[in-house]
Amino acid sequence: MNTKKVYIFLADGFEDIEGLMVVDLMRRAEIDITTVSVMDTKEIHTSHGITMFADRLYGEDDYEQADMLVLPGGKKGTANLKAFEPLRALLKKVCSQGRKIAAICAAPTMFSDLGLLKDRKATCYPSLLDTLDCRERSEENVVVDGNITTSRGLGTSLDFALCMIGQLISPEKAEEIAVSVAYKK
Repeated sequence: MNTKKVYIFLADGFEDIEGLMVVDLMRRAEIDITTVSVMDTKEIHTSHGITMFADRLYGEDDYEQADMLVLPGGKKGTANLKAFEPLRALLKKVCSQGRKIAAICAAPTMFSDLGLLKDRKATCYPSLLDTLDCRERSEENVVVDGNITTSRGLGTSLDFALCMIGQLISPEKAEEIAVSVAYKK
């Protein structure tokens, strides 16, 4: 089987579960996911005070082999991701190439700020939904429009991760992972 390559970008203040749920479930699905710090160090402090270490610092990979780039939310984490210009440029490049990008909670606002949602249906954290510059705002848990996936927040993080597994491998693999973690809709 051809292993899929995913990068998830982390910054101080990212929402713990939104990031780690994706990493956990993708690794269970045998997707090669790498955590990448956009800070000056691999040490990251989550929105709820957990200190963790990213696998890599931004720039240690070229991201040309990425099948998907993922952004977790969190108010402070999203602000830190938005402030990191190299990530902004990378997201625009990857999206224009038709490769997959995904964001949850506040992070879809970064896609909106970059003009990536103009002709798309999208969702994000409920209190930020009206700020999205997109074709259609949705209250669905997860929205996939072409190569862009968006989701609402911590409560939808399991659906978000399973949706991405379904896209990268198959809906059957996503269902297998859901069953393995005792998840029922």
